Amino acid sequence: MDFETLTNVMRKLALEAGDIIMDIYNADDFEVKSKSDDSPVTAADEAADAHISAGLRAAFPDVTLITEEQADSHALSATTFLIVDPLDGTKEFIHRRGDFTVNIAYVKDGSPVRGVVYAPAKGRLFYTTADGTSVEEVGALEKETIGTTVPISVSTPDNTALMVVASKSHRDQATDDYINKYAVNDMKSAGSSLKFCLIATGEADLYPRVGRTMEWDTAAGHAVLTGAGGHVVRFDDHTTLIYGKSDFANPFFIAYAPGIDLKLP
Repeated sequence: MDFETLTNVMRKLALEAGDIIMDIYNADDFEVKSKSDDSPVTAADEAADAHISAGLRAAFPDVTLITEEQADSHALSATTFLIVDPLDGTKEFIHRRGDFTVNIAYVKDGSPVRGVVYAPAKGRLFYTTADGTSVEEVGALEKETIGTTVPISVSTPDNTALMVVASKSHRDQATDDYINKYAVNDMKSAGSSLKFCLIATGEADLYPRVGRTMEWDTAAGHAVLTGAGGHVVRFDDHTTLIYGKSDFANPFFIAYAPGIDLKLP
């Protein structure tokens, strides 16, 4: 894989998909449908998925592509593939809360090694560069030209005063019970894969997820966090979270900055 080309293609497609999403987001109304698992889907999910898929297939025709809206059985035997969540945080989108993201990642041998996370309503763009380090691009976010990039890095956590980030839409008692094992200075709520990015930038230290997620929900954020020096591990035994599972479902997990005294369940 040519990682410089990959970065440029993923970045541009994410920005273009963001425009598609925001056109629908800013409309007076939009239809919300239910998928087979009762999760919501909108025209924005479907249009962004179609645009990103077409772009990735044109640029990388020999690489397996998995997207949330058209999960494809080729992943059953693949450990290297592109994976897309065209609109992570559909509930945030529907309620017009702004915490939704476009996510594109490249998984190699079961690990997400490159990724882009774009929050179009917030104007925040995070991605891994060709060398695997993570940046946040600031400014006008032109599609054809990369602007000013700021290297991002995880914080050095203070185990007596941690900053924890948790889901806006999926917070529950099990999550709170686990968070209570730590000395927490403050908590933030965020939707979608932005939680990974807040750890990657040092704005938070710890994100435990005690709930269902799919690989397309996490791969891009996982890649960005890894490129910023962070880790994502299974909740139950603290081994690295692996991708390419037959049903795309993740176990519970913890994303964190190194130096945290991780607690077992």
